[in-house]
This record gives sequence, C-alpha cells and structure tokens, in this order.
Amino acid sequence: NTRNYSEYVGFATLPNQVHRKSVKKGFAFTLMVAGESGLGKSTLINSLFLTDLYKDRKMLNAEERITQTVEMTKHTIGIEEKGVKLKLTIVDTPGFGDAVNNTESWRSVVDYIDQQFEQYFRDESGLNRKNIQDNRVHCCLYFISPYGHGLRPVDVEFMKALHEKVNIVPVLAKADCLTPRELTRKKIKIREEIETFGIKIYQFPECDSDEDEEFRLQEQELKDSIPFAVVGSNILVESKGRRFRGRMYPWGVVEVENPAHSDFLKLRNMLVRTHMQDLKDVTRETHYENYRAQCIQDMTRMVVRERKRRSAIHKHGHPHSF
Repeated sequence: NTRNYSEYVGFATLPNQVHRKSVKKGFAFTLMVAGESGLGKSTLINSLFLTDLYKDRKMLNAEERITQTVEMTKHTIGIEEKGVKLKLTIVDTPGFGDAVNNTESWRSVVDYIDQQFEQYFRDESGLNRKNIQDNRVHCCLYFISPYGHGLRPVDVEFMKALHEKVNIVPVLAKADCLTPRELTRKKIKIREEIETFGIKIYQFPECDSDEDEEFRLQEQELKDSIPFAVVGSNILVESKGRRFRGRMYPWGVVEVENPAHSDFLKLRNMLVRTHMQDLKDVTRETHYENYRAQCIQDMTRMVVRERKRRSAIHKHGHPHSF
C-alpha cells in the first residue's frame, strides 16, 4: 500500500484545500434588480433569500412616487447556512415607469456598475490589494411587465445599455396574471425579441460532452425557462392542512415554490446552488476585463498624448507653436 501511495504526487486534494479556505473566508455576491416600478422586485428578493430586507420601507402614494429620487439603494446582509457564510448585497435600482419621461432611465444604473468596476480597478492597482472588497455587480435581474405584448422600447434600451457590463437574467414579473398558455407564448415571444434586438443576456455555460444527461437536460430546461416567470410572495398561506408561501385568490391558491405555478425555485437554484460561481466568473473574466482593458487603453493614450506635447515643447521651446 505504501508503494501505491508514493506514486501519487497528491495534488488531487487541491480542490478541498481551495474550497476549505474559501468557505472559511466566506463568499460575496452582489445582485441587482431593475425594471419598472410595481412589479414586485422587493417582494421577490425577500422570498428568494428568506429575509426581510425591506421591512422599514413605507409605501409611497402617487405624488411621492413621481418625485421619488432616482437613486440606487444598497442592502447588505450576511446569511449563514451549514457553516457557509454568504455576504449578499442587493442593489435596488430606481423603478422607472412612474415618470412621464423614461428616457435614459438606465443612465444611473450604468454609472453605478462602472463605479464599482472603477473602485475595484483602483484597489487592485493600489497598495491595498490584500483585502479588496468585491462590490462588482455579478448579476442583474431585469423585470419585464406581464401586461405588455412582449418587450417595450424602454426594456430594449435598458438591457442594451447594460448587457456589455453585467450578466442580465430576464424575469417575467407577476406571472400569476397569465394563463399557462399565455405564459408559454409570452416567454417564446420575449426570447425571440431578445434575439432580434441583439440583446446579450447571461448565457448558461455550454455543457461539456462528458457531462451526464441529467445535467444537460437541467441546463436546457433553464434556457427554455427564460424569462423566468415569477410570483413573489412572503405570505404564508394555509390550504388543505399545508403551509406554504403563496397568494390566495378567490379562484384558488398560487404557490410560489410550486414549479407548476412559477419558475421561482428554478431561479433561486440557478442563482444560489448552481450558477453563482459562474456568474462571478463571467463578471470577472468578461465584463470587468473589458472595463479594465478600456481603462488601460485610455491611460496609455493619455501618456502618449502627453509625450507628444512635451516633445513638441522641447523641440520648439514654446507650447503655443502647435
């Protein structure tokens, strides 16, 4: 047995070491929610993470809503489950649709994402590289209204302004106002429109050929679920002796976590159990990398320009000579 043992170098245990270390450090994830006001964004976030992030929030009346400032709010909570710590940050973007003029409602959101990249770039290039806080936005849940005929111009504009900077996961809000047939048709229509308008949403990673069939089917099912139809609710409903989160209607009960009623569980599993790391990887390797390359390019340009200016002064002895 000792002979066999000595034939291994031993790096097979690497994943455990890395995993143990990161578990000890804890994980951080930043999720942004965007879309029209009144589509249940806060409710969904609360039900996704079983927390009440918005308990102090008061509902605004119509006048207040119109004057409501267009600012981003950020909630950070620590969640711990079986010894694994997650620092979850939710970035709530100002809902649009209330203002008469929704043009460029995405501007503040794009600025926010860029600011996080800029901060990270500074920290990474600075002296404080050891303990960088990662506040980059890893995923944006974009809420689409179920009442329209598909995507509205504001949706297209918004997603296109963001798609090079963040992983967009489209969500069809308040799905309980559609019949199953309408829902299926609407999903297909929205997927077609996303393609037609050239919107790049988050792509589930391609399956390797050696992945098992079950995994492949799961990934396909996720792709076919886009936009995820959600019904958010934190209300515990009792029906036929069971308690579950849902909404009571005169004609029956909608269960948030019942796959037949909503894609809620699919969305939650995707965000937390299966694709959280991939969302972070894509953010780092694609979106942030693009930002960083652009920064370095701009810096280089400035240096070159400055050099040219200096050599011109040097040559002619006078800055006004060109």
